[in-house]
Formats: sequence, structure tokens, C-alpha cells
Amino acid sequence: MVKQILAIFPHPDDESFGKAGALALHAKRGDNVSLICATSGQMGRRMGNPFFANRETLPNIREKELMAACEAIGIHDVHLWRMHDKTLQFEDPEALADRVFKEIEYLKPDLIYSYYPEHGVHPDHDALSEATIRAVHRLPIQHRPTIYGSAFSKNCKEILGLPDIEIDVSEVLEHKIKALRAHHSQSEVILKKLDNELERHPEKADELLAPYKKEYYWTYKWSPASA
Repeated sequence: MVKQILAIFPHPDDESFGKAGALALHAKRGDNVSLICATSGQMGRRMGNPFFANRETLPNIREKELMAACEAIGIHDVHLWRMHDKTLQFEDPEALADRVFKEIEYLKPDLIYSYYPEHGVHPDHDALSEATIRAVHRLPIQHRPTIYGSAFSKNCKEILGLPDIEIDVSEVLEHKIKALRAHHSQSEVILKKLDNELERHPEKADELLAPYKKEYYWTYKWSPASA
């Protein structure tokens, strides 16, 4: 049965770092994968290495990188909101939830990928994931899609426990790496180190690539009070 998958992330590259494998697996299996990218990543820390972008050109560059990454993953339905990077935390939470809810009503996803609220590290990550929870909470509990949250805070395992979803993405590793490379302005430093290590130690390829072959998520659990 074909499933409708919705990925909801604030920045170009959020869909690739740590999630491209799972999304590529869905696409490979024939699921419909949609992506909401809320901002154009104007405030990204990296401008390429060596620099090939500036604050004025970066948004357009990152949107093009995003579309190339989505092509590698197999995402052909991309919703660009073009909000300003690093401002989502200042948006009215209900207004932001309204916008997410409209997308959910339209797409009717079976499964949502986002960050786990309060454990996304970046304020934009947490603001949009919290808006996603608010939006899904408006649905009757029997009609709510499952939510897989990524968590990166230092205390995420202490508070949330171990991730309950572990996905082996080895069969789409090529697609995942291609998606990461597409975000040239942001990923070049990281991947250059990987490429150098692979070139110097080809016998360690399995070891060096191992961190890219698994992805981990926490299923969002509704508390009795909020259900």
C-alpha cells in the first residue's frame, strides 16, 4: 500500500542530514514523499569552501541545492515557504501551526518526519516541530499521522530514552551521499574530510561509512493530558 510521507523541516539540508536515507527508502518503495522547507537558509553559517556565496546570494543558492538534494532522494513535491531563517521562534505559535495544519489537511500524511520538540538544538527546529505537534493535535487521535522525530540535544536519550526507530539505509546510501553533496555550500567541509579518509584508507570504507548507514528516530508519544 502506497503511503503519504510528509517531511517538515525549517532549512534546506535538514531533509538530508540524518534523514535522507529514510526518505529515499520511502521513495524507492513507491511512497509519495512531500517536503515542507520553511526557510531559505539565509543565515547558514557556511558560504562554501572556498567561499562562493554571500548573504545576498545564499538563499537562491541553497534553494537550488535543496532541489538537487530532493532529486537525489526522490522527493518531487517540495513546498517552499520562504520564511526568514532564524525567525520561526518569533512567529505566533498558533499561526505557524495553522500553516502546518493546512498542509496536513491537503496532503493527509500517514507519517510525518520532523524534529522532536525541545530536542532539535536549533530554535527554528524546535519552533517548527512544536507547531507540527500543535497542528496534528487538532485532529482526532484516531486520525493523527505517526510522527518520527529527530533529536540531537545532549540530554535527548536521558529524557526520551533510546530511539525506538532504527532504520538501516545501506541500500540507498548512494542516494543519501548524493543528497548531502548537493548541499555544496554547507556540506563540502564535512564530505571533504570523509573523501580524504576514504582515499587514504580504502580498507576502512565500511567503518568510515557506517555512521551514514543508520538513522534513528523517536516516535512522538502523546501524553494522556494532551491526547
